[in-house]
Amino acid sequence: MIEPPANRPMSGISDPRSHVQSRVSDDGDTVYIGYRRRGRAIVENQSDQEQLTPERSLALANHSPSGFEWGYGGSGPAQLALALLLDYTGDEAFALDHYQEFKDEVVSQLECTGPDGCWRLTGSDIDAVLHEISGEPVAPSI
Repeated sequence: MIEPPANRPMSGISDPRSHVQSRVSDDGDTVYIGYRRRGRAIVENQSDQEQLTPERSLALANHSPSGFEWGYGGSGPAQLALALLLDYTGDEAFALDHYQEFKDEVVSQLECTGPDGCWRLTGSDIDAVLHEISGEPVAPSI
């Protein structure tokens, strides 16, 4: 497991609701988690130990400058879908071509339920959906 530097705590580690937030998948797969802190939607890429922000995706399509959302088909989920695909694939054209379908198939269905109070989405989950949507194998950029 990759640990954050001692002088820079990882975003979300202090949130006692979830032990998932401090772990990377055992098989090295990319793992995204989403949860709420003080009513604000937070999304983290656990593999990079980084909080996902809307800025990069906003440069491509401005759906929700106020941030991400999930669980329905609106502008916040559209921004999250674009940000997730952009972060995962590193391919702006691919992300722009497929994020609306990804929003409909995945992001609109995400829920923060269960004892952890968060959702979890792996690279394998994303690959499976993108393969269905695009008909092509998808792998993240390295």
